[in-house]
Amino acid sequence: MTEIKYVIKDEMGIHARPAGELVKACAGFPCKIMISKDGKAMDAKRIMGVMSLGVKCGQEIVMTFDGENEAEAASTIAAFLEEKL
Repeated sequence: MTEIKYVIKDEMGIHARPAGELVKACAGFPCKIMISKDGKAMDAKRIMGVMSLGVKCGQEIVMTFDGENEAEAASTIAAFLEEKL
C-alpha cells in the first residue's frame, strides 16, 4: 500500500470541476484508491464520495493506493494534486 498526503491550496477547495478531474484520473488505474479527510475515507473513483468529504483550502487529504500499479498511480495523482489543487 502506498500513501500520499497533500494540503489543498486551491481557494475553492475540492469543488465540482477538480473533483470530477480527480475521479477521472483515478479511474484510469486498476488499483483501489481511497481519499480521506479527518479519518473519513471514500472511494476516490466515485464523484459523490469525493464531494461528500467537503475538502476546503488548507485542509489535508490522505490518499491510499493498494494493488496493481499503485506506485505509478500515486506518482500520477500526486502530480495532479500539485498542478490542479
